[in-house]
Amino acid sequence: MPVVVVTDSSASLPAELARELGVLAVPLHILVDDREIREGVDECDIDYSSSTVTTSGASPGDLKAVYEQALELSGGDGVVAVHISRQLSGTWEAGRQAVRDMDSDKVRLVDSLSAGLGTGLPVLAAARRARTGAPLDIVYDAAVSAASRGRAFIVVNRTEQLRRGGRLSTAAAFFGTELVTKPILQIVDGRLELREKARTRSKAFAKLVAAAVDAAGDDGATVAVQHLGAEEAANTVAGQLRDLIPGIRELIVTEFGPTLGVHLGMGAVGALVVPGGCG
Repeated sequence: MPVVVVTDSSASLPAELARELGVLAVPLHILVDDREIREGVDECDIDYSSSTVTTSGASPGDLKAVYEQALELSGGDGVVAVHISRQLSGTWEAGRQAVRDMDSDKVRLVDSLSAGLGTGLPVLAAARRARTGAPLDIVYDAAVSAASRGRAFIVVNRTEQLRRGGRLSTAAAFFGTELVTKPILQIVDGRLELREKARTRSKAFAKLVAAAVDAAGDDGATVAVQHLGAEEAANTVAGQLRDLIPGIRELIVTEFGPTLGVHLGMGAVGALVVPGGCG
């Protein structure tokens, strides 16, 4: 195999696509009372509204084991590991510790500056380049480029879970009463921020679509829509983006995984774009 691309389970890449491209994923963890559930490995039935459900990133040991497996599969050509933003999870830092423990210059880490398919799309760009036989530096550059161009926007029903988990600043109070407004979030430089608000869910989705169309530009883009228990709304958003983004290169629609779902809550819908596409 050529250079192997590794990510974590929060990247939300459809399993069939990940297998096709030879991407390895390290599971993140959901903690439910005294149980630890590995995302994408263990059966997972979660009450996303519960205040007792939390998440944790991958450990250095978990990451090292997969990095070493990937390096062996590559025949020594190298590994590019693309992970959820270091501002949102300790996984990237754990990856850095794993690389130090390996003492190898053949494992390159990339902070996706995002989450969900905001991480998955740079993984896609890197894996596609790797499958052409590109060397380590080129595969790494493909991931960094896609991450730097990516934009992510998310509509949630409430921000309480995000604030409780420390993923969103309490300065969100200026947005007013969430019972009568719907927050639209964005990820900027790896941080989750409140972008604007809408009085109804339909208006929030209209703002979400407008933000994604503006970010995509007119030179073709790779686009993804994610949701948690909101398939109909996600398909509607996806259809609007397909119609409104010029020269759209590809469109992926899938669910948020449980580690993100714990923080976003049921009903969340996200739109993620990489202007110029993912190769």
